[in-house]
Amino acid sequence: MGLKMSESAKPYFAMVCLQFGYVGMNLVSKVVLDRGMSHFVLVAYRNVFATAALAPFALLSERKGRPKMTFPIFMQIFVLALLGPVIDQNLYYAGLKLTSPIFAGAVTSILPALTFIISIIFRMEKVKTRKVRFQAKVVGTLVIVVGAILMILFKSPLTIFLRSHLIHDASSLAGEDYLKATVFLLIASLSWASFFVLQAATLKTYSSHLSLSTMVCFMGTLQSTALTFVMEPSLSAWNVGFDMNLLASAYAGIMTSSIAYYVQGMMMAKQKSPVFVTAFNPLIVIFGSIIGFLVLGQRLYLGGVLGMVILTMGVCAVLWGKEGDEEENSDEEEVFVEVVKCYKGCGNNSLSMPRIDEEVDVEMQSTRKAKTVVALL
Repeated sequence: MGLKMSESAKPYFAMVCLQFGYVGMNLVSKVVLDRGMSHFVLVAYRNVFATAALAPFALLSERKGRPKMTFPIFMQIFVLALLGPVIDQNLYYAGLKLTSPIFAGAVTSILPALTFIISIIFRMEKVKTRKVRFQAKVVGTLVIVVGAILMILFKSPLTIFLRSHLIHDASSLAGEDYLKATVFLLIASLSWASFFVLQAATLKTYSSHLSLSTMVCFMGTLQSTALTFVMEPSLSAWNVGFDMNLLASAYAGIMTSSIAYYVQGMMMAKQKSPVFVTAFNPLIVIFGSIIGFLVLGQRLYLGGVLGMVILTMGVCAVLWGKEGDEEENSDEEEVFVEVVKCYKGCGNNSLSMPRIDEEVDVEMQSTRKAKTVVALL
C-alpha cells in the first residue's frame, strides 16, 4: 500500500520541484535583463542549451521505439516551437524586464484557467456540470483567477497608473510599463496554455516525448535565432562570456526548457492532462514571494498574503477535481477490460455451440435412416 501511495505521489512531487526551478529562472533572468541583455538573444541561447541537453538522451533511449515522422507531426512540432520557445518565452521575458519576478508570476498564474478553457473547447476536458469533481475544477479555476488579480493589483504601480494615467510623472510612467507588461504576460500565458494542449494532442500520435521535446527545442532554436537577427541586427548583441548572461542562458535552457519539457511530456504520457500540468503554475508566485521575504528581505503585504492563500486553495481544488477524473478513467478502463474478456468468453462459447448442434443433427439423421431401413425390411 505504501509503495502504491508513493508512486501516486511522484507526479505531484515532480511538478512541485519544477516550480522551484521556474522561480530560480525568474530571479537569474531578471538580473541579466536589467543589465542589458536582449531577451531575444536570451531565448535563442536558452533553446541552444536545451537542445544540447536533451539530444543525447533522446538519441540513446528512444532510437528504437521512435515513431515515424510525418508531415502533420512536423507541422505540429513547428507550431509547438512557435508557441513555446518563440512567442511565450520572448513575451514573458519582455514582461519580466519591465516589472518584477513576483508580478510576472502573479499574471501568469492565470495559466490554469486558460488551459482549462482551451481544453474544454477542444474536448480534452469532459464537461459534466452535475459532477462534484467538475464543479471543483471550475470553482478552483475561478479562485485562482481571483487570487492572481488580487496579487497583481494590490500595492502595484499598475493601480497608480489606472488612477492617474493623465499625469505624466515617474509613477505614471512606471504604471504604463506595468500595463504594457501585463499585456505581454497575458499573451504569453495564452500561448503557453495553447502549447500544453497541442503537446498533449501531439503525444497521442508521436509517443516519444523525449524526442518530441528535443525537436521542439531545436525548431525553437532555429525560429528564435531568425527572429533575433531581425530584431537585433548587431552581432555584438550575441556576445556572452563566462558571466551571468551565460549562466542565465544555461540555467533556463537546462532547467526550465529541457527538464521541464521532459517532465511535462512524461506527465502527458502517463495520461495526465494539460490542466493537471498547469495547475501547479501559481506555486511559482507563492514560492517566489516566500523566498523574496526570507532571503532578499522583501516586504509582504496583507493583500499579497491573502492572494497566496487564495491561490493555494484554488490549486488544491483543481488538483482534487483532476484526481477524480483519473480515478473515473481508470474505472472505465477496468470495466472496458472486463467487457472485452466477457465478450471473448461468450464468443468462444458461441463458436463451440454450433459444433455440438452439428453432432446432434448427424446423430438424429443417422437414427432416422436406421429406422427407415428397418421399416423397409
